[in-house]
Amino acid sequence: MTISDALGRVVRSRLFFPLVCLALVLLLNVIVTMSTTGSPGPFFQITLTNGALNGPLITILNRSSELVILAVGMTLVVSCSAGTDISVGAVMALSGAVSIWALGFGQLAQNDYHVKEYVVPYAVGLLVALAVGAVCGAWNGFLVSRLKIQPMVATLILYTGGRGAAKVFADGQIDKVDVANYKWLGNFIQDSQGNNLVPIPTAIFIAAAVVVATALVLRHTALGMNIQSVGINSRASRIVGLKSARIILLAYAFCGVCAAVAGIIATSRIGGIDANNCGKMLELDAILAVALGGNSLAGGKFSLTGSVIGAVTIQALTTVLYSINVSADQLPLYKAIVVVIIVILQSPQLRPLLRRGRDGLKRLLPGDRAAAAA
Repeated sequence: MTISDALGRVVRSRLFFPLVCLALVLLLNVIVTMSTTGSPGPFFQITLTNGALNGPLITILNRSSELVILAVGMTLVVSCSAGTDISVGAVMALSGAVSIWALGFGQLAQNDYHVKEYVVPYAVGLLVALAVGAVCGAWNGFLVSRLKIQPMVATLILYTGGRGAAKVFADGQIDKVDVANYKWLGNFIQDSQGNNLVPIPTAIFIAAAVVVATALVLRHTALGMNIQSVGINSRASRIVGLKSARIILLAYAFCGVCAAVAGIIATSRIGGIDANNCGKMLELDAILAVALGGNSLAGGKFSLTGSVIGAVTIQALTTVLYSINVSADQLPLYKAIVVVIIVILQSPQLRPLLRRGRDGLKRLLPGDRAAAAA
């Protein structure tokens, strides 16, 4: 194999574009770091302070954990239904709110909306959150697979109603949990003296576990192939015996569970639930992560690794924008620019245009004109 053949295979790889985008964003972070500190070193520097690893790279991985988990679920939804679940942010808020409501059942209003101690075991609160996410996802899947409602329209119901339901369970307040171990999943696991037992943020481990577990299931079972088959041609899949509706419903239910896990991390980070802001706009970031990962939003074949890279890229982009004093209100504008670029690059009409432009440029070169005349 020649070098040109090897380069051609690399360029044609599904992960080439996501990795290039990630490299460009990281390079932008390095440039901003150099402009503020005079050296690129601080961006790659990782220090151990008070038993916790600190540094820009750790921050990016930590803050992208929820988005990585959402991107995993969104990838399967997009692949099998050629549609998106725009309710995942609201499901995050609803799962977190119901979980805290269950942990402090009957205590919240009496204790000024603070959970002083668990009424039920913490594990029960986590299971309640996962159950809420699964039910919400299954509801979306039922509307899409059985009632044949367009995915965006079907998930719009929970997009608008889910956050309202979260506010009902939170009684319109910002509920807080004052039990120490509640913050472990969103921060660090600590001992009774408040010392970190593990120097890496727990959310990174949770995100990695979700990605690895999902990848293993998809690789070692027929589920991954079935999801892609339904996404490519659901009618043909039914003819060969696949239960397309069941597969779509399962994908949406799993996406709901992923949203619940992300909601658990988000509420654990702040030690409570803010129904107005928990998961806000993250559904759009999750869709962008899937597209940035080289996955077609028209369904079919997918790359889980690409979606994870896309999620980390978005968080790296968010980090650098915040570092140059871009406000949270202005952030969607820059993300919209990224979306436009991705849509253009993924357009089927782009490659023929580039090919014709390349051929036209060759004809303008002196050597090519001389060869044509001869």
